[in-house]
Amino acid sequence: MKRGFVFWASGGFLVLLVVLAVFGPSFRHDYLTPLGRPFLPPGPEYWLGTDEQGRDIFARLAYGARMSLLVGLSVQAIALAVGMVVGVLGVFAPRWIADPLMRLTDAMFAFPDILLAILIIGVFGMGVLPVVVALSITAWPAVARLVRTQAAAIKDREFFVASRALGAPALYLVLKHVLPHLWGILLAVSMVDVAGTILAESSLSFLGIGVQAPDPSWGSMINAGRFELQSHPLVIVWPCLLLSLTIFALNFFGDGLKSWADPRASSD
Repeated sequence: MKRGFVFWASGGFLVLLVVLAVFGPSFRHDYLTPLGRPFLPPGPEYWLGTDEQGRDIFARLAYGARMSLLVGLSVQAIALAVGMVVGVLGVFAPRWIADPLMRLTDAMFAFPDILLAILIIGVFGMGVLPVVVALSITAWPAVARLVRTQAAAIKDREFFVASRALGAPALYLVLKHVLPHLWGILLAVSMVDVAGTILAESSLSFLGIGVQAPDPSWGSMINAGRFELQSHPLVIVWPCLLLSLTIFALNFFGDGLKSWADPRASSD
């Protein structure tokens, strides 16, 4: 995928999304306080109208963006940290350490991610922190497998073999030769993984076991709006539209980064 209009449009949208998440929840109206009549149409006072309790939909969407980005970035940071450690150990650690770690990684793929997340939330309770923990547990195996594959390929390259022949310790080899070659592909994959995490968080909130009221989430707003689908469809259109655009933007932007980090991908 060439970095053309779609790539830059996706990047611009993500920048605007971050600005919305940081400043939007309190830009004009508080996202928790009912300020107008229920189901007011979009207008100068309420840009996207009001919901069933008279709360500003724009402010609630902005707070939902904040929660989605917070959960997505937190989960991905944890997944990268755990996955990189496990993946590197799977290549450079002794077999009595590497083999059990890789078997555990393979076993994690046997569980459906969303069902495992629901199970973990059922054990630890509902809320933002349990969602982050649950989605992190389901996210790190993919990172570990990717890091292991890339590290195993780098291990056989000439510069790595030469450094090892000169007596360089394993930690130096990993920090000097392995990790610098991984950051590009990991950044690209992370963008796509964040999209999946945001979708998973919205799904859990839609089911009522994610972000808890009165704090809004895109998923909980979609769940509330489906009861007014016939009479007030805009209430559900706005969170669905913003969620869809965010998922598309993250995927397109991640694909563009992947073609930049790995030129071979652009020729496939």
